[in-house]
Amino acid sequence: QVHLVESGGGLAEAGGSLTLSCVASGSVQNIAIMGWYRQGPGKERELVAFIPRFASPKYADSVKGRFTISRDITKNTVYLQMGNLKPEDTAVYYCNAHITVLDDEHDAWGQGTQVTVSS
Repeated sequence: QVHLVESGGGLAEAGGSLTLSCVASGSVQNIAIMGWYRQGPGKERELVAFIPRFASPKYADSVKGRFTISRDITKNTVYLQMGNLKPEDTAVYYCNAHITVLDDEHDAWGQGTQVTVSS
């Protein structure tokens, strides 16, 4: 089992920045990919960015050049640095871990953290 806990959400002004953190615990050795998703008001959950254990990170087009995802394996933590925030970035942000164990693959999710960007 993998347990994820996010922190760092809050209120920011347009053009400002926030950094989200997600700490993983439990069977962290089985985590292949960690990432961030978000769900805005009235919208479906969408991928923001992900970072595999041994590969380069990938970003949604909407956040490229503004957000940076990083992973500290020694701390079992993934970060999302968000810059030049826009009101459309307002959403609940969820940490995700993609877990592989032998022939089984599944996802773990955090509880979500609210990010609100004012114009």
